[in-house]
Amino acid sequence: MSVSLLSPGEERLYLRLLGLAGFASMASMRICDPMLVVLGEEFQISTGEASAVVSAYAVVYGIAQFFYGPLGDRLGKLRVISLAVLACAVFSAITALSFNFQMLVIVRGCMGAAAAGMIPLAMAWVGDQVPYERRQETLAKIMSATVLGMMSGLWFGGFTADTLGWRGAFVVLSGLFVVAAVLLLRQLRGQALAMATDAPSFLSSFLTTARLLAMPRVRWVLAVTAIEGALVFGTMAFMPTHLHEHYGLSVAAAGSVMMLYGVGGLLYSQMARRWLAWLGERGLVKTGAGLVASGLLLLAWGIASWTGMLACLLAGLGFYMLHNTLQVQATQMAPAARGTAVTLFASSLFFGQSMGVLLMAQSVNRGGLAYAFSAAAAGVLVLGMVVFRLVGRR
Repeated sequence: MSVSLLSPGEERLYLRLLGLAGFASMASMRICDPMLVVLGEEFQISTGEASAVVSAYAVVYGIAQFFYGPLGDRLGKLRVISLAVLACAVFSAITALSFNFQMLVIVRGCMGAAAAGMIPLAMAWVGDQVPYERRQETLAKIMSATVLGMMSGLWFGGFTADTLGWRGAFVVLSGLFVVAAVLLLRQLRGQALAMATDAPSFLSSFLTTARLLAMPRVRWVLAVTAIEGALVFGTMAFMPTHLHEHYGLSVAAAGSVMMLYGVGGLLYSQMARRWLAWLGERGLVKTGAGLVASGLLLLAWGIASWTGMLACLLAGLGFYMLHNTLQVQATQMAPAARGTAVTLFASSLFFGQSMGVLLMAQSVNRGGLAYAFSAAAAGVLVLGMVVFRLVGRR
C-alpha cells in the first residue's frame, strides 16, 4: 500500500484535477442517453438499436479495465489518467465526424476504452493516498464531480440533439477533454513521477488478477457490482426515452429532468459524512436500495411529469448511497493490489451495464419499458438485502 507524500495543498489540487477528468468522463458516458430517439430517426433504426452506442461504450470500458490496472501500477496512476484524458479528446472529435451508425458505434467503443482509464484509477489513487477513515468522504468529493458530469452530459446531450445537432455535443466535449488534459499534464510536468521500478510485469499482473478472483471477498463485491450495473445503469440509459414517450416531454426536456438524478447524487455526496453518521454503512445500503426501487416504480407508472421528476431524484439519491458503499468496499477488498482490484470493480460495473442495456433494448422495442423498470425495481430490493447482509459481516 502506498504512503502519501503529498501535502494537504497538493492533495486538494490533484483531487480537483481528478474531479475535472471525472466530470468529463461521466459527461461522455451519459451524453448519448437522451440522444437515442434522435439517433434512431437520423440513421433510420429503432431506439433499441440506437442503444448500441451506449452498450458499445460500456462493453469496451469494462474490457479495458484489465489493462489499466497493470498500466497504472507500472507507469503511475496519474500519468495514465492524463494520457487517457488526451485520447478521449481525440476520439470525441472523431465521433462528431461519424458518417454512418456503424462508425459511430466503433468510435464510441474507442472512447469507452480511453475513458476507462480515468475514474477507476482515480479511485485507486485515493486508496493509495488517503487513510481508510477519510476515504469515503474523499471518494464522495470525486463523486460530486462525476455526478455533475453526468448531469451536464444528460442535459447537454438532450439540448444539442434538439438545437445544435448531436454532433455539436461531441465537439464541445472534445474541447473539455483538451482543457482537462492540458491542466493535468502541466501539473505532472513539474512533478517527479518516474515509472515504478518495482512494479510487476504484465504477466504477473494478470496472475494477480487470477489470484484476486480466487478470493471470496473479491468475488462477492464484483458479483453484486455487476448486478447493480445491470439493474441501475441498464435502466438509466432508457429513462430519457421513457420520459419522452410516456410523459410526452421533448428530448431536451427529458434530458433536463434526468439532471434530477444527478441532483440526488449531489444530495448524497455533499452530505456523505452526515449520511454515514446517521445511517451507517448497512443503513446506506438498505435506504439506497429502497429509494432506487421506489424511483423506478414511480417513473414506470406515474401519470404526471412531476412524478417523473420525483422519481429521478429518488433513484439518484438511492443509487449513490448504495454505490458509494460498494466503492469503499472495492478500495479495501485487496489493499496490496488496489489498482487491479478497483479496475476489476469498474469492469464488473460496466459489463453489468452493457448486459442491462441489451436486455432493456428488447423491452423498448416491444413497448414494455414500464414492466422492465418494475422488474428492475424488484431486483434492486433483492440486491439491497444481499449487500446488507454481506456488508454486515465485514
